[in-house]
Amino acid sequence: MKKSLSAVLALALAMGTLTACGGSDKPAETSAESGETAGNEAEATEAAEAVDIDKLTVAFVPSKDPEEIVTATEPLKGMLQEELAGLGYNVKDVEITVGTNYEAVGEALSAGTADVGLIPGGTYVMYDDGAEVILTATRNGLTKDSDNAADWNDDQPNPFTDEQVTYYRALVLAGPSEKGQALVEKVNSGEELTWDDLNNATWAVMSTTSPAGYIYPSIWLQDNYGKALTDLSNVVTSDSYGSTMARLASGQIDVMVSYADVRNDYVDQWNAEYGREGSIWEEVGVIGVTPGIYNDTVSVSKFSPIMDDGLKAALQQAFINIGNTDEGKEVIAIYSHNGYQVAQDSDYDNERKAQEIIRSMNE
Repeated sequence: MKKSLSAVLALALAMGTLTACGGSDKPAETSAESGETAGNEAEATEAAEAVDIDKLTVAFVPSKDPEEIVTATEPLKGMLQEELAGLGYNVKDVEITVGTNYEAVGEALSAGTADVGLIPGGTYVMYDDGAEVILTATRNGLTKDSDNAADWNDDQPNPFTDEQVTYYRALVLAGPSEKGQALVEKVNSGEELTWDDLNNATWAVMSTTSPAGYIYPSIWLQDNYGKALTDLSNVVTSDSYGSTMARLASGQIDVMVSYADVRNDYVDQWNAEYGREGSIWEEVGVIGVTPGIYNDTVSVSKFSPIMDDGLKAALQQAFINIGNTDEGKEVIAIYSHNGYQVAQDSDYDNERKAQEIIRSMNE
């Protein structure tokens, strides 16, 4: 019997900590009440004798160009030192690293070689034996947020709104190649894409723990075609969205999968670096939209030699404080984060269900 992934995901949303929002499949925002607990614990730490820490290692996944991440997050070092000092932790050095892939950051947390990791929910649930989530990122919503792919293809920018949300969508995007444009034209005309339409195109995906770059697009294929990304005839794996977008612009690939605001992030590079004449909004169209995905995590290592309950509470408060400042928002915008809310492991139960579905599809 053919499974209905929409029904499974809808049930998962109903059973988990997320609730349906206005009858849609968007995860609802998490209550911030637990933030008071983090604040109280951090105040207790502040009142106690200060703790000296030689080095705090913060690892990022390579969802953007690694050099770009390192440059953009440089101010985070001083911000964390200042905030943690006010909470009773004198950190001599903050080291920021970017993993070679998503799994490398999960493995670093599990090994205790990274103390803190900013990782997607999909990576977190793969490595929750060694990692513990402490915060969920919030982000600005997008003006376009429809389940219908054609609604995203008006050749106009998709600016952010002031609404803070704890979810994002993944998109299946087709580029300026002949095959890519044929797919977009078919979607815009109201025709349904066939499996042959998709299978004849060349795709680029991210690592298997990437929610937007692998997991949810595979669920979209399963729900609509009874297939997975592994069933496609022509698939390449990229190390970052930047390299994927460059391949799309050059016509090396026809289709890519990514987070919903990826075109916002590469609007300038599309012309200046990738040599395209038309705008990214005109040349890259949406051919598929996934359900909402719970936001990225700030997770800590269970095996870090410096990690304890006091430091976890202080890190929670420090990141929340940083996300509440204009300077902090500028830094964390590299990941489309706008702030942070206290999280718990059960918030990502639905992500576990999604990965179980992926495993069952690949068996």
